[in-house]
Amino acid sequence: MAVQIAHAMGAEVTVLSQTLNKKADGLQLGADHYYATSDPETFEKLTGHFDLIINTVSTSINLDAYLRLLAFDGTLVNVGAPAEPLSLRVINLIGHRRSFAGSMIGGIRETQEMLDFCAKHNIVPMIEVISADQIDEAYKRVLASDVKYRFVIDISTM
Repeated sequence: MAVQIAHAMGAEVTVLSQTLNKKADGLQLGADHYYATSDPETFEKLTGHFDLIINTVSTSINLDAYLRLLAFDGTLVNVGAPAEPLSLRVINLIGHRRSFAGSMIGGIRETQEMLDFCAKHNIVPMIEVISADQIDEAYKRVLASDVKYRFVIDISTM
């Protein structure tokens, strides 16, 4: 969703993902660039490149590596909520006036604005609909990182 929304807003969008498995989808959704974070050259090549990074994952990442990707006055916004604490070296913030922030969903007004924006630009989520009897299998797939987007449970099967 973030890729589609940022693209519709006119931003130059880069996707950073663990692998290149979703590259075709990312580009189709509006990304201009796509890099694998499992490739160490990605972090070397993109050092100081971004004004804004939106971290959507809910697992622990090396914040320092991502902070180094920010340009002067850049901001890393965390919207994922890992269960374990995250740590960072403060020098990676103060050395280039970088910021680390967090954000949750907005209020009713902001949510409605985004729904209206998405409707206007035909932005829809990519989902995989499953039946209630597939929940255990879906959970196993989540643990195995075998999920491209989001599962939606068809409640008519409950």
